Amino acid sequence: RPGLALCAGCGGRIQDPFLLRVSPDLEWHVACLKCAECGQPLDETCTCFLRDGKAYCKRDYSRLFGVKCAQCRASFSSSDLVMRARDHVYHLECFRCAACGRQLLPGDQFCLRDRDLLCRADHGHNHDGTAAARGPRSP
Repeated sequence: RPGLALCAGCGGRIQDPFLLRVSPDLEWHVACLKCAECGQPLDETCTCFLRDGKAYCKRDYSRLFGVKCAQCRASFSSSDLVMRARDHVYHLECFRCAACGRQLLPGDQFCLRDRDLLCRADHGHNHDGTAAARGPRSP
């Protein structure tokens, strides 16, 4: 379909013998398909990610839009083991009690107070070490 397609990158007609189609309705000149963030050319040798009609390299897409650890704010790799607390996700090594620093393991009881994880022992204490008033506990 050379000459009929419009490039999603520059908006011009694609009259080249080859075009890059990233999704059914988005096509680019080979030279125009670049990461919207860093400008790296995206061709058949790279993984390309789309968001709101813009193309991104894997590194920038993950940095900008990927889920990040609620503790260290770093992205996750596909091989990372994670822990979840409500809508927060943590690296396994970042899943620690905010009061004592003890790593929380699968099966441990904990509390999420504001954005802080607390082990069972520290959940009943204020941060100054005094006992907190007993109220309803949430696992």
